[in-house]
Amino acid sequence: MSNTQTKARDHLSRVRDHLANERTYLAWMRTAIALMGFGVVIVRLRHFQVPSLPYPGNGWKLGLTFSSVGLVTVVLSTWHYFAIRYAIDEDIYKPGDRWVVLFSIAVILLGTGVIYFVFTVPLNSTSLLVPE
Repeated sequence: MSNTQTKARDHLSRVRDHLANERTYLAWMRTAIALMGFGVVIVRLRHFQVPSLPYPGNGWKLGLTFSSVGLVTVVLSTWHYFAIRYAIDEDIYKPGDRWVVLFSIAVILLGTGVIYFVFTVPLNSTSLLVPE
């Protein structure tokens, strides 16, 4: 195989790696947007009930947490994208488990918060669907 063919094959492989990195980045961005959107939905749900309680409740804290984790996901995924891009260019890429574990723990904690919130907050007597 000639040197030109080897360079062309290496170039195509590198292009595939960069495109895969971009797809992964976009998946993280979709996840971040979903987290932020879910946080907004949690906060906004209380506006669909009759305002009979004198306090706003705790739903906003859970919504704020989801939105904050979404923003952190944007920052970390952008940083991770550029780190992987550099590693691909320098041919030093090694897959890591740190991000998978970190975000798995974050989703487990957020999911636990949602389950706790949904099943422990009493329903308003005038609303059968929206807790608080």
